[in-house]
Amino acid sequence: MRPRTCGNLPSEPAGFVGRGPELTEVGRLLERSRLVTVTGVGGVGKSRFAREAAQGLQERFCDGVWLAELSAVRAPGLLDHAVTEALGLTDHTSRKPRAVLADHLAERRLLLVLDGFEQLVDPCAELVRELLRRAPGLRVLAVGRRPLCLDGEHAFPLAPLERADAVALLVARAAAAAPGFAVGERESAVAELCDRLEGLPLALELAAVRLRSLSVGQLLERLDDRFRLLTGGARGGLPRHRALRTAIGWSHELCTAQERLLWARLSVFAGRFDLDAAEYVCGGPDLPPEEVLDVLAELLAQSLLVREDTAAGVRYRMLDTVREYGAVWLAAQGETERLRRRHRDWYTGLATWCELEWFSPRQHEVAALVDAELANLRLALECCLEDPQDAHLAQYLAGTLWFSWAGCGRLAEGRHWLDRALEAGADHEGSRLKALWVLGYVAALQGDAVAALTALQECRDGAVLAGSRVALAYAVHRMGCLALVSDDMERAAELLGAALEHYREVGELNSNVLMCQVELAMATAFRGDLPGALRLCDEVREICEDHGERWTRAYALYVLGYAALGGGELREARALLSECVTINHAFHDLLGLVLAVELLALVTVAEGDPAEAAVLQGGAEPVWDSVGLQLFGSAYFNAPRLACEEQAREALGAERYAAGVRQGRDLDLDALAARALAPPPRPVRMPLPKPRIEGAAERVPGDGRSADGRSSDGRTAEGRSPESSKPAGSQDGNRRA
Repeated sequence: MRPRTCGNLPSEPAGFVGRGPELTEVGRLLERSRLVTVTGVGGVGKSRFAREAAQGLQERFCDGVWLAELSAVRAPGLLDHAVTEALGLTDHTSRKPRAVLADHLAERRLLLVLDGFEQLVDPCAELVRELLRRAPGLRVLAVGRRPLCLDGEHAFPLAPLERADAVALLVARAAAAAPGFAVGERESAVAELCDRLEGLPLALELAAVRLRSLSVGQLLERLDDRFRLLTGGARGGLPRHRALRTAIGWSHELCTAQERLLWARLSVFAGRFDLDAAEYVCGGPDLPPEEVLDVLAELLAQSLLVREDTAAGVRYRMLDTVREYGAVWLAAQGETERLRRRHRDWYTGLATWCELEWFSPRQHEVAALVDAELANLRLALECCLEDPQDAHLAQYLAGTLWFSWAGCGRLAEGRHWLDRALEAGADHEGSRLKALWVLGYVAALQGDAVAALTALQECRDGAVLAGSRVALAYAVHRMGCLALVSDDMERAAELLGAALEHYREVGELNSNVLMCQVELAMATAFRGDLPGALRLCDEVREICEDHGERWTRAYALYVLGYAALGGGELREARALLSECVTINHAFHDLLGLVLAVELLALVTVAEGDPAEAAVLQGGAEPVWDSVGLQLFGSAYFNAPRLACEEQAREALGAERYAAGVRQGRDLDLDALAARALAPPPRPVRMPLPKPRIEGAAERVPGDGRSADGRSSDGRTAEGRSPESSKPAGSQDGNRRA
């Protein structure tokens, strides 16, 4: 039986008030229907209600309750990516994200909560229809302002709170906002206030915040004017719509001029943002950047913003209904396009800074920052693609984020943006060439050799015509990477050696350059020259320590662990590979993680524990399905897996080995990493043969063609012999940080 998974439902900081019968009813409906959609006006509390309902249903679903927040997703093409990310899935293959989702959910009993799909009703309906068809154990609790209109869907309209619950909510929130608040003799006035706000949770909570400075009676007096002001022109709408506009508009009217201005300008952000971004994007002569903090604090105090603590630091988020109201005012001021361009420029600059800081001790900080700002980076990319004159900015931004696509487990999304940016066309050759080599890199890691080769050849030819030695170096490097994963080790060594020479000539030194040297070390090791591979990786490790670089260091540790295992140094191999697993898991680099886990499995066999090795093998299998290297059958990279399977199966027998593999398949990534990092359960009890990695030093038969379609004639892409290339960093004076 598959172990129970909890899911990703967040804990709510404020207690949930009321709606007991509705919660029971939604639970009952989900027993009868596989799709229940909670509908209602903005501000009625749909999201909190759905999460509370889902929280009470966790015991029903052995594979957990999972929340996908879609409100920050604007482009239909990113819907599948967003749901995949919410489920904790990362796929490095060329498969469509929807196929990945369907395969993952096919045999699981799981509740998926889709919150905030209003801007993507049709694409979301198509996704839900397909997932329900292909995953019989799936239940969906959708949350939006309208149903998805699918067969079998049960819509559950969420009404405003009854008076008793509305009073309870107002009193609870007021007591939190203004300590010491109590109803006392004001019971009738509080009830009247709740009635006039029509029981809408958002309006009640905004009113509670204002009770810090106003009495209940003063609020009642001010509500009259605000209601009439904000219902003008909308009398034909539903009363609930007028009530929501009243609540938001009333709060807007109570703001100062600067607070209203900042509110409108903050509406250009998608999802979370930090103070620095708010100061740059929203600041100006009428709102000096140095005053943004104080104004933002006032919006926060009025519950118009939400403060969140993330791995990247403090972030702020605007409630969707509040953001939409601000966007209307921004458009009325004619500032939308100007603010969107400022937003685009800020996040383009942020990506540039992150790329530079990736090669530094702040690598983990950069990874966390990009994760926190992903919604805004996506919005900036969309902004670049809307105007053909800005297509070169889209190419630059998509290329600059290579470290996020390749280093932080977002290959599929990177491919999405790179393809779109290059299709848009541009006359800025530097940006185009960068996007091309990054596309080639991403496609090669996805196993799409044709797309990779096409992009890299175009980049190489364009670099020669433009005289760009830097772009030429990256194109040759990634051609060598493609040859490496295609098992053409001679050609890989040739191209990678030439790329290192190019990098040294232009003074380039960063994570890509060091990765090139590690890849050359891999090709060297796979050809049987372990001492040569050790020399290359020892130098990389030294440079990484000097610069605080960890991502490339992990791949160097993999090669060093490979060499240690080949020499029978099991303790050294385990130490090296354990550090490799730790780093790759932290960055969510599945390729590096699965390679290290499988090599650790082989170490575990050699240590005398074939049963544990079988579990690690099983845990690696679903990761391989996402990574994709197995899809083009690399004999060299798969050699440890095959050797471990042979030796463990021989020691355990087919039945026990298969049972261990099945146990490993049920491990999630966190559990797999923890299992791989666990110390050996027992010492070796008997002498063991030297671990075998069959075929690791053998030339894989081929047709004599290189990875880029040329004959292997012993010369590099630029006509140099491989002997003329030296490892990067061998001349310290040519290093460029």
